[in-house]
Amino acid sequence: MAKHTVTNIVFMGLGGQGVIRASDILADVLFNGGWDVKKAEVHGMSQRGGAVTTDVRFDHEVYSPMVPAGEADYIVLLDPSSESRCERLLRETGRIISANDVHVESLPHKRCLNVALLGALSLYLPPSASDWEAAIRSNFRPALHEINCRSFQVGRRARRVA
Repeated sequence: MAKHTVTNIVFMGLGGQGVIRASDILADVLFNGGWDVKKAEVHGMSQRGGAVTTDVRFDHEVYSPMVPAGEADYIVLLDPSSESRCERLLRETGRIISANDVHVESLPHKRCLNVALLGALSLYLPPSASDWEAAIRSNFRPALHEINCRSFQVGRRARRVA
């Protein structure tokens, strides 16, 4: 029997940046694609601006929601000043997807950075762009669908160039 390799993704940022929303969208798109998904959230401060980290793990079978130190395949960094905290989490072959990878001025609104970073992350994961957009639409009210789908596409284009 072949050993399954769990994919580990950590989102890091500050309260109010959409860290939890981004991880919810990721978990939805993966679950809807038939993967076993586990998710955990860690809130530093309970108010806006405190450190927030979420772990998302997926494969055919996942037992624990927490990403072990040194095993993150991807770290999605909404707050670039937190990059020093990434070193202990990232696998040797892991990749950091940072807010610095997306030109905020190219976004329809700066609050859509979390969705743009999902666009960048999506290039490395199995779901199709249309599956991602369906998950984005299910996580926002209709008035925000278009702006977030456009931000997702900005992120996909930014990573191709980077």
